[in-house]
Amino acid sequence: MSLLQGWIIKSTQGANMRIARNLLISSSALILAGTMAACAQMPAAQNASAGTMTSSYHPNSIQPETTLDISAEATVKQAPDIAYINAGVQAEADTAQQAMADQAKAMNSMFEALAAAGIPEKDMQTSNLSLNPVYDYVEETDGNGRRSGKQVLRGYTASNQLTVKVSDLDNLGETLDSLVAAGGNTFNGLSFALEDPSDAQDEARRDAIKDAMSRAQLYANAAGMRVGRIVSISESGGYAPQPMQMGRMVMSEAMDAKSTPISGGEIGYSAQVSVKFELVK
Repeated sequence: MSLLQGWIIKSTQGANMRIARNLLISSSALILAGTMAACAQMPAAQNASAGTMTSSYHPNSIQPETTLDISAEATVKQAPDIAYINAGVQAEADTAQQAMADQAKAMNSMFEALAAAGIPEKDMQTSNLSLNPVYDYVEETDGNGRRSGKQVLRGYTASNQLTVKVSDLDNLGETLDSLVAAGGNTFNGLSFALEDPSDAQDEARRDAIKDAMSRAQLYANAAGMRVGRIVSISESGGYAPQPMQMGRMVMSEAMDAKSTPISGGEIGYSAQVSVKFELVK
């Protein structure tokens, strides 16, 4: 019971009971109405607060229809300053032990020839050492004239490969010839590169960005808009050079000249970028 209700009861003692009851009912109704009104206002205030939080506006927000995506690629070509030789030895013998010994002797001679040509040991790397049996297919005919065949072991072949970095391109042909003279008899490729490709790569990146911005301006003008700002830039792809490659061959058959002529030409380093622009009126 509220203080107001208690005061009404006390003040009406001895009075007409019907009047007291009416006053009590009226006061209760007033209190209930006030409580309902207060409760009705609470969710409204909460909803208003929640609406303010969810409808916040970010000044840098961009509408999808105002953006333009451009992908661009650029390639920078330069003369190489290093070369990579992949050469090796292949030896065949009746026994596995002899085949390994023969290839080891030839490989040691190749190392000595490279050292004499001024190639440091850190620029030589051995790879793909292998030893395999070699079989001949032999046909036989039995007494009834029926033919059959079988594999007959002929011997073993041992091979070893050597990757060499050559910095003196003027003497690259002579270096190749020295490998042949030392016992090298397989040749798996020749490629060219830059010792430090960072400058060429950065130039390709700059050219790719310039191309993307130029094309963005073209599209914006055609659409009656202008480029507002760059939203994002990302790189894609690698920056491996595009060298001249020479296929596998037998070196003893290819190196007949006094000094094998070699031309490095040019190699290209590429950069690919994706740029998102904002277009504005």
